[in-house]
Amino acid sequence: MTGTAAEHRTRTPAPSGTAAPARLERRPFGLARHSLALAGRSITKTLRTPEQLLDVTLQPIIFVVIYVFLLGGAVSGSTGDYLQFLLPAILVQTVLFGGMATGVNLNTDVKKGVFDRFRSLPIGRSAPLIGSVLGDLIRYLVAVVVLLGFGYALGFRVQTGLLPALGACVLTVFFAFCVSWAFVLLGVLMREPGGVQGTAFLVLFPLTFGTSMIAPKETLPGWLQGWLEVNPVNHAMVAARALMLGGPAAAAVWWTLLSGLLFLAVFAPLAVLAYRRRT
Repeated sequence: MTGTAAEHRTRTPAPSGTAAPARLERRPFGLARHSLALAGRSITKTLRTPEQLLDVTLQPIIFVVIYVFLLGGAVSGSTGDYLQFLLPAILVQTVLFGGMATGVNLNTDVKKGVFDRFRSLPIGRSAPLIGSVLGDLIRYLVAVVVLLGFGYALGFRVQTGLLPALGACVLTVFFAFCVSWAFVLLGVLMREPGGVQGTAFLVLFPLTFGTSMIAPKETLPGWLQGWLEVNPVNHAMVAARALMLGGPAAAAVWWTLLSGLLFLAVFAPLAVLAYRRRT
């Protein structure tokens, strides 16, 4: 009989009562498939609880009504002219505000233990985060459709054509997608959903209201005009206005793209790192 007793034991099959550890096969594009599957879960959850869409349906309508009919006469002298000036900027603000829900919902799932179940699955660690962000793209699309539909009902009209207007919508959604990773990071780091929402508001208010959204840049004090020059949200609003109403758009579009990519490059890795450490 050849071989040592130890070799014989290693060749002996495991008893039928014990299960051999499963070996996970690596399939191509696994992270993408897992992220899309979890994005589908996020979309399904949103569709089953449509009240989650109130911030991207009723809120922008309320903002438009308040600004146009309370400030339109004072700022522009005409509510119709002010609507033309305001709506592209409100579009950017609404989509950015809608991104806060990504961090709040993610924090809620972490507290409820949903992400503990994701951790036990053979999926990439970053897949739940990517899935949450991708799934919330439906919120941005709803915001764009509702706001443009309501604006057209009030008299807003695109002056540049269909393709530039679609470009403004795509640019706005892309920028919001990149910024939403900052809310994802807050969702992972904060202990309560209320903390995520409160901190996100503190960050978004100077970014969205410290812009030319309500009043033209020329009417603002000098120090605030300086802030507008470096505020990425203001560049996104200027780009949306130029693409929808006409005027030079190239510089604002490039600034929006670059600042969005910067948000993505900084906050996406930090969010994934914080998530791995927490789970």
